[in-house]
Amino acid sequence: MSEHTRTRTTEEETETDRDERAGCPECGGRLSADSEHGETVCRDCGLVVQEDEIDRGPEWRAFDSAEKDEKSRVGAPTTKMMHDEGLSTNIGWQDKDAYGNSLSSRQRQKMQRLRTWNERFRTRDSKERNLKQALGEIDRMASALGLPENVRETASVIYRRALDEDLLPGRSIEGVATASLYAAARQAGVPRSLDEVERVSRVDKMELTRTYRYIIRELNLEVKPADPESYVPRFASDLELSDEVERRARELIEAAREDGILSGKSPVGLAAASVYASALLCNEKVTQSEVSEVADISEVTIRNRYKELLEAGEVVTA
Repeated sequence: MSEHTRTRTTEEETETDRDERAGCPECGGRLSADSEHGETVCRDCGLVVQEDEIDRGPEWRAFDSAEKDEKSRVGAPTTKMMHDEGLSTNIGWQDKDAYGNSLSSRQRQKMQRLRTWNERFRTRDSKERNLKQALGEIDRMASALGLPENVRETASVIYRRALDEDLLPGRSIEGVATASLYAAARQAGVPRSLDEVERVSRVDKMELTRTYRYIIRELNLEVKPADPESYVPRFASDLELSDEVERRARELIEAAREDGILSGKSPVGLAAASVYASALLCNEKVTQSEVSEVADISEVTIRNRYKELLEAGEVVTA
C-alpha cells in the first residue's frame, strides 16, 4: 500500500471514529459517514445529520483492484523540462539504504552498474539524447540567469516543437536551446539582454540572433518587443535602490513613450538610464559606472539616454 493510500485511509478512519463517537441530535444513536453519498446519517433513526461533505477520495472510479492500481497516480508530476517528462525511474547517487546505512563495497558496485544501465535505458534513440542534452543546457542557463521555473518550462516546450518540426538540421543544439530560452523569457515578461544570455551560453551573439529569428519565424511565436519597464525592477534591486526610485523610473519611461523617444532605442539602455536619472531625482547615491556594470552597457549610452528621458519628463536638474 502506498504512502498516499495509507494516509487517506487513516484520515477516513479517524473521521469515521469521530462521527461514531458523536450522538444523533434526535435519538442519541450512533452516527456513520456515508462516503458514497457524502452524508453523515444516524444508524438508528436514519436522520441525515450532515450532507454535501467534502469527498477526500480520488476523482476517478474503479470497479476492481486491477483498475484501481492502473488509475492510481503516485510520484512527482510530469514536466516538460525532462526529456522523458519525468516518467522514468531515477536511482539516487547516495550509496545508502532506506535506513541511512552505508552500503557495502559489493553493493556499491552493483548500484553503480544499475545507475549506468538505467541512464542508458532512459534515452532510447538519438532524438531523446538530443532532447536530454538540450534540456540540460536550458536548465543550466536559466539557473545562471535567475529565470523562474515557468520560463524553463516554456523554453522546453519551444525546443520540443523545434525538434518535432525538424528545425535543427544545420544548427547546433546549444544555439536552438539558447534561442528557445531567450524567446521564453521575452514571452514571460522577464527578458534578459543578448549580452547577458551570450555570457552564459556556449554560442556567440551572431549565432544566437540568427537562430532566434529563425525559430520565431518558423514556429509563429508571438513575442512582443522588449519593454524597458520590465528591466527596471531587476536593475533597481541589484543596485539596492528604493521603491521610490523604481516608481520614478517607470514614470520617466512612460513620459518618453508618450513623446515617441523609445522607438529605435535599446530597451536595456533606456531602463538603465531611467534608473540612474530617477536615483538622482530621489537623492540616492549611484554612479554611472555602477549602473553600467549591472545593466552591461556603456556609460556613454547611459549619459545620452538619461538626458533625453529628463527632457521628456520635463524635469529640470540642478
